[in-house]
Amino acid sequence: MKIQYLTQKLVLGSSSSYRYELLSRLQLPFEVSSPDIVESALTGEMPEATATRLAEEKARVVATIHPNALIIGADQVAVLEGAQLGKPLSYENATKQLYAMRGKEVVFHTALSLFNSCSGRMQSKLISSLVKFRNLSERQISNYLAKEQPYHCAGSAKYEGLGIALIERMESDDPNALIGLPLIALVEMLVHEGVEVI
Repeated sequence: MKIQYLTQKLVLGSSSSYRYELLSRLQLPFEVSSPDIVESALTGEMPEATATRLAEEKARVVATIHPNALIIGADQVAVLEGAQLGKPLSYENATKQLYAMRGKEVVFHTALSLFNSCSGRMQSKLISSLVKFRNLSERQISNYLAKEQPYHCAGSAKYEGLGIALIERMESDDPNALIGLPLIALVEMLVHEGVEVI
């Protein structure tokens, strides 16, 4: 088994256990540091710009603690018929979101940033995933929310768990993007920083 020695620490700027699990697949040593930022769109800001700005902001905030590291920031924004869907934060809001999305297509914009806090170099990429939701019944929505409680997931959709049952089909350049960490793009970014994953 190859052991990868990094000249800089690799830091995941996220408290998400699912992003942690995804990054672990690359078999690189890394640390976790949770950024404390306000995750909301600016007035008139496009969804793609919101996701990218927040991913970069998370990485920069973590850089203040880790001055010689490669820092990963990520963020996701869901869009239904032109309107951004944030994190519902409550059962009532999640129910409204899922009712609005059933039988429709939703775009999930996942932004990934890799910030070299030593050189100041920021790499960012946006992966958009098109998701067609099943025409869910009242009972299915209620059961899903009772089991998953996805109140901190954009659009109430927790794809790393039972949320996969909400989907009729999806299109994406990276299936990991929907869970929140596009690994295909991350591997390429790491290569640009001199880190060979394999």
